[in-house]
Amino acid sequence: MSDTVLDKALAAKRESKQIEFKESLELASKQHWCEIIKDVVAIANSGGGIVLFGVNNRGEPTGQDLSDLRAIDPATISDRICQYTGTHVTEVEICEAEKARHELVGWLIKPSATPTVFAQPGTYAVEGGKQRTAFGRGTVYFRHGAKSEPGTTEDIANALERRLRSIRKEWLTGVRKIVHAPVGSQVSLLPPDVRQSDSPKAVPIRITDDPAAPAYHVVDPDTTHPLRQKELIAEVRKRLPQASEFNSFDVVSIRYAYEIDDKREFSHKPKFASRQYSQSLVDWLASQAGADPEFFRRARAKHREGHS
Repeated sequence: MSDTVLDKALAAKRESKQIEFKESLELASKQHWCEIIKDVVAIANSGGGIVLFGVNNRGEPTGQDLSDLRAIDPATISDRICQYTGTHVTEVEICEAEKARHELVGWLIKPSATPTVFAQPGTYAVEGGKQRTAFGRGTVYFRHGAKSEPGTTEDIANALERRLRSIRKEWLTGVRKIVHAPVGSQVSLLPPDVRQSDSPKAVPIRITDDPAAPAYHVVDPDTTHPLRQKELIAEVRKRLPQASEFNSFDVVSIRYAYEIDDKREFSHKPKFASRQYSQSLVDWLASQAGADPEFFRRARAKHREGHS
């Protein structure tokens, strides 16, 4: 979904149900945060999409300085949303792109399984000492075209239908596996982290009904992958003094160019938090950059080429 919605946003000339354009975001402004949180939650409730920063309402790059947005940790966005919703279910992933030789920042928003309701009002001060409310307590927002507005009965019905379709798809996938299984096969229930893989780095396990056999357990990803994006950047800069300009765009470029998200030894995506990385990824990046001084530049170029 991420590449598709990003491509749509880069090509779009106006906002839509999935796409919101913003010139910038003042991180110190409560007003800006309340308004963007309303849009993010509304997009998540409507099936997911993207907020693209650095463009006007026609999708044209404005040349705004987005360095603060590039440096922000996705966990900060999640915490800000939780402040008003009381939950971390809204998932946002930061990406970077280029349009007309201007670098842009995107917030990719995953669809919410169930509609998120605001638990606290999004109230902020405006000129003259007056108060304005972006959203009220107990309200649920959806996208109506290019606007984020309180939900209707139809919005709730559509959200429930999306959830049902997702559940049906999961069920049918399981049913197909059973139907196509060889005669005499047995069904075993395993944790979601245990799945078949053709990867040479996959850990082999043997299923047995012997009660004396050692139990398989899932390793805590907070132990194996303790680094969030901000911490990963700091570790790479520490290991490679020559990479002092290494930033979030480099992380996104390397993830794209080398399919890092599919390498479990390097990357882990918790269900309700931002992506985490392992120390092994830091070691690998250090070895690659040590062997090839152009490593990071090549990754950026490949990413730009794939999203131009």
